[in-house]
Amino acid sequence: METFTQTKEFVDDPSYNERRLESLSKLDIKTIDAPIVELIRGLAQLPYCFTLQSCYGHFLHGDQKDSKNIEPLPVSDSTAMVHYRIAYVALCIQDNDMGRAIFDDLREFTEIDPKYIQFGCAEWFWRMHPNSYALQVEPQRHMNKDSISVSYREALHIEATRNKFFSMLEDLIHRKIKSNTIIS
Repeated sequence: METFTQTKEFVDDPSYNERRLESLSKLDIKTIDAPIVELIRGLAQLPYCFTLQSCYGHFLHGDQKDSKNIEPLPVSDSTAMVHYRIAYVALCIQDNDMGRAIFDDLREFTEIDPKYIQFGCAEWFWRMHPNSYALQVEPQRHMNKDSISVSYREALHIEATRNKFFSMLEDLIHRKIKSNTIIS
């Protein structure tokens, strides 16, 4: 993300519930990348956060020029370079106990691969949505870019990291939904 920064402290946000309802009313699942549709649906069930934007992450290479490509990288590729559009999830999180708990959980995602996963804020989201945070899969050296070109070998590493990231995020969301149902 071009305006990616370190995480900020939570601030008072009296309009959180209204903005959440507005965001959910505008959510068009048909525009979400297919591999993360269920994850985004799951996030919509949690009352203490809502999705602002997301992207599965797309690899363009050789003859693959579709900017929405969700196909895995081929096992072998004669292309030396791959163009990558970052994978990320941007969320607005409510400043309450459950919101702070998911914030702490999300911050730990960087431990999957600290050189390729960042958790922080995007300035332009924060201006519109206080307490908004983003998790992204991007080489740390390019963490402020929306798309990059990398070697085929590095693209394979990014793809494996992205896949593990989304799998673990989906597991977390399912656990949060289950615990939220038990509490309710």
